[in-house]
Amino acid sequence: AERQKFVVQRSEQERQATVIRSEGEAEAAQMISKAIKDHGSGLIEIRKIDAAKDIAESLAKSANVMYLPSDQQMLLNVGGGGGAAARPQ
Repeated sequence: AERQKFVVQRSEQERQATVIRSEGEAEAAQMISKAIKDHGSGLIEIRKIDAAKDIAESLAKSANVMYLPSDQQMLLNVGGGGGAAARPQ
């Protein structure tokens, strides 16, 4: 009987936590919408920059990442075999 009481109380607490979390997320979404409406899309740009920074930090810590220059011709010359793609035209 005690075990069942505990299980019921725990599930009730989890349900309440889910409701509170959902209400907080809804309020945050409303605040973001209002901020965008009032001040433009600067907040979205900041979020994009933050996300890009987090991704860059994660990639920088990985040993399996190779950085390539943005020049697409460099990608054609990676093989260095002097094929048709590597010859100047």
